Amino acid sequence: MVSQHQTKDSGSKKNEGKELGMVAPQDKSSKEMKSSKKMKFASSSAETEPTSQTTISDDSKTGRGMSTMPRVVKRKLQKLRPIVEYNKRGKGIGQAHSEMQSYIGVLACSRVPLVDKKWSQIPKDIKEQIWEAVDMAFVVGQGGKNSVLASAAKKWKDFKSTLTRHYILPYTNDKEKLSQPPETYKFIEKAQWDAFVASRLSKDFESVHSQHAQIREKLEYNHRLSRKGYAGLEDQLEETMPGVEIDRSTLWKRARQDKHGNIPDPKVAEKAKLIVSLLTLF
Repeated sequence: MVSQHQTKDSGSKKNEGKELGMVAPQDKSSKEMKSSKKMKFASSSAETEPTSQTTISDDSKTGRGMSTMPRVVKRKLQKLRPIVEYNKRGKGIGQAHSEMQSYIGVLACSRVPLVDKKWSQIPKDIKEQIWEAVDMAFVVGQGGKNSVLASAAKKWKDFKSTLTRHYILPYTNDKEKLSQPPETYKFIEKAQWDAFVASRLSKDFESVHSQHAQIREKLEYNHRLSRKGYAGLEDQLEETMPGVEIDRSTLWKRARQDKHGNIPDPKVAEKAKLIVSLLTLF
């Protein structure tokens, strides 16, 4: 028996779906799905991929652990695919793009082996699995397979960097700490973890790490953007500044401002003033 409360709740969700302009398949269960009002959907006739242990809850995080995606899995089962949108420069924007990038990160971290290799050395069948999983969950649009795998490559590299900086290098003198994979990444196999730790403690890696550290120290004008990046910032500015041309200089300055519109770093603030003064000459 369905309670009055449940009936009322499902009815409100049904109306919510209509407001979103959601294109739903025949399956009635899709009417109960919550989603962002900015997202557009397309129905899919493709067979759904079996849910694997690598896709878990994205509504919470444990420390620096990996966020996980139950909403994506639910939509895949309902054969609903969010349509990824792009700005005029061809950069992905909006909620669907953000969720797709998170999903790519989950797949790249959990399905690609934790090995001391380059992305080009990863087996093609693993890359194909990542692409198929993303393509089944989202209408990717521009860039397609190449853009998805390029994103996966970067996220896999960043994941290894995070493990190195936060879970290995701080404990070089603590063998006990390095004996097991981090609690927040329980999917890492111990054999892979041991081999990865050994590679990160080698003399060769120490030399490469030192070179990269020197390069990072030379970066003077770091932006303050979150994962939305420049594409997300441009999309935001176009909504809040209608009719105003958003050029590269505007993006550069806004990307370095805090929430109050100030640029905290004196060097960066000075460079922003120089950009403004140069623009007045044209």
